[in-house]
Amino acid sequence: MPDIRRQLLAAFDLEHREHLQAIRQAIAAGGEVDTREIFRRAHSLKGAARAVDLPAVEEKAHALESLCAELMDGSRALDAQTVAVLENLLDAVEDAASAAYAPPAPKPAAAIAPVADEAVEYVRIDVEAVAGLSRAMQTLSGDVLDHGAVDEDLRRLAAEARKLERRWRDTRGAATRAREVEQGLKDLSRALNELSVRRVRAGWALDQGLSDLRGRVEEISQAPAETVFGGFASMVRDIARDAGVPVDVRVTGLETRADRRVLQALKDPVMHLLRNAVSHGRETPQARAAAGKPERLTVVMAVSAASGRLRIEIADDGAGPDLARLEAAAVEKGLMPARQDGAPAPTPEELLAHAFAPGVSTAQGVDRLAGRGMGLSVVAEAARKLRGDLRLTAGRPWGARVVLSTPLSAARQSLLFVDIQGRQAALPSLGVRRLLRLDATALETVEGHPAARIAIDGDDVIVPMVPLSALLTGVAAEVPVHAGAVSAVLLSHGRRHVALAVDALCDVRSAMVEDLDADDLDADLIAGAVQLDDQAPALALDPDALVRRWLRDQRQLAAGGLGFAETADDADEAARTILVVDDSITTRTLEKSILEAQGYRVLLAVDGLDALNLLRSGQAMVDLVVADIEMPRMDGFSLLQAVKADAALAATPVILMTSRADAADVRRGLDLGAEAYITKQKFDQRELLAAIGQLL
Repeated sequence: MPDIRRQLLAAFDLEHREHLQAIRQAIAAGGEVDTREIFRRAHSLKGAARAVDLPAVEEKAHALESLCAELMDGSRALDAQTVAVLENLLDAVEDAASAAYAPPAPKPAAAIAPVADEAVEYVRIDVEAVAGLSRAMQTLSGDVLDHGAVDEDLRRLAAEARKLERRWRDTRGAATRAREVEQGLKDLSRALNELSVRRVRAGWALDQGLSDLRGRVEEISQAPAETVFGGFASMVRDIARDAGVPVDVRVTGLETRADRRVLQALKDPVMHLLRNAVSHGRETPQARAAAGKPERLTVVMAVSAASGRLRIEIADDGAGPDLARLEAAAVEKGLMPARQDGAPAPTPEELLAHAFAPGVSTAQGVDRLAGRGMGLSVVAEAARKLRGDLRLTAGRPWGARVVLSTPLSAARQSLLFVDIQGRQAALPSLGVRRLLRLDATALETVEGHPAARIAIDGDDVIVPMVPLSALLTGVAAEVPVHAGAVSAVLLSHGRRHVALAVDALCDVRSAMVEDLDADDLDADLIAGAVQLDDQAPALALDPDALVRRWLRDQRQLAAGGLGFAETADDADEAARTILVVDDSITTRTLEKSILEAQGYRVLLAVDGLDALNLLRSGQAMVDLVVADIEMPRMDGFSLLQAVKADAALAATPVILMTSRADAADVRRGLDLGAEAYITKQKFDQRELLAAIGQLL
């Protein structure tokens, strides 16, 4: 059996027993049963069985999951009959797993090959033992710091002894007792000096030993991603084959090393994301051909590590997130109010954040792949527990992209401590872009909100200045000013930047972040707690969640581009950006090639709704829109009307370019505010370029 297969089966053996035991304990405890938790267990068990290619176990787990789903949605009660059915299903899963692990018949003794002297010997190490070793190493690190402090004390005592010796010598005392004291002081001084030298040598040796121990601990506690994710490409192909979806799977970066506990904790979440990519990325062959896509769905998983963080990106070239369905699902679950007629649509960022809420799904129905809306919520919960972040974005020009980022290690991390109204809070230093101390008179006002002009990657960016206390409490507050200056932390989320104003920047040090359960706190913003010496615990905050909260609360400012910065990968800053909106891939490609040949930066949208979401999200600053009229979901007239009715977008020029040459249509477009109307029947690229040149 290949090593990776053996490792996957060993991991599943432990995992499936844990899930079965947890479900049995839950239903045996009586009283209120957390049906969502037992559903999550069953759901994860099914996915794990699929990952290691145990179809019999997966089939039983699927039946278990379906029953748990009925309990969760209230369509079935947890009575004695249901408990009996549950126990039978649990036994069936266990029996199927045992059958899968039944060892083959032993080979004759003569056929057993001798073990080579140089054979590698493998041992299984308990995860808790590794965690204990890691904690011991951290304690030893603290001892080394204390050791340095003792050295300083010894040097101070030696200096004091020398001073006393000089004083006794200056007295020129002739008494025998004085000579004895003088000699004793000399001996003491000599002994202290020798002790100090020995302590320095011992400290050096201790530091060397600590360095060696740290390396060995990391070698034990870290593992390549392949040990956990190595079988996932095969799993995706199996899932897609069963669903009748032709697929190409590309997996990169499996050599990346990270804490074993982190990788194991991400096993189920990553599995959910891959299943989701197949489920929501599948399209009919006709739809893919019409969009100009390859025949086979492409699913990409890329693992990487940088700046102390593990990054897992999963992307597909399917249809991408259905924002309309997502909004409807969020409204149905009570996560947002129903939109009134004529009201502006929520930003894509706001809608895509709801995809991680429990029970929210855009699937057409329930099947073995998706439909219950629990997969992404499981992923979000796992990311939160690991003090990581999760982002879902629409691909360009199509598809979906999910980025999951967590610390490489589940142990200590470097934290920036800040003071907020007399209490300390902590932010992971890796999530902080820059520390700021600004003259209060340099703050500007944008639509009634404080902001600061900050140089970011060579550009001046107007960044919102937000009191951190206001984000945490939801209560409006003034930007704290002390001695005429504002202290702030600059956070970045993609190309968005927000400066969080605090009372003081206190310290940067390494500390353990512990889980925190408190009903009165905003769990979306808080990653845990840090215990401080002789002080109340400090809240550990999630930097990405703080930026997302500002985007949610200040959607109008975000749509206007506040805090948005171009990256080095973007086109030259002198190039103007044009958004081409057309449901025909041929037309989009033609217009894109014409405009790029003239030096414009071109973005694409497949219909009016896609374009409006892009414009309002602030993902890019668009200088002009060229839109078709006949499009699904939202036509060009509706897009034009929405743009001109939005104060943040009204100044953006819109050119309608369509095959509808009727005079009434031309008049309607111009009445709605279009700056130009060009018909495709007599399309001349010079006319389009001339119109754009006049408007820009």
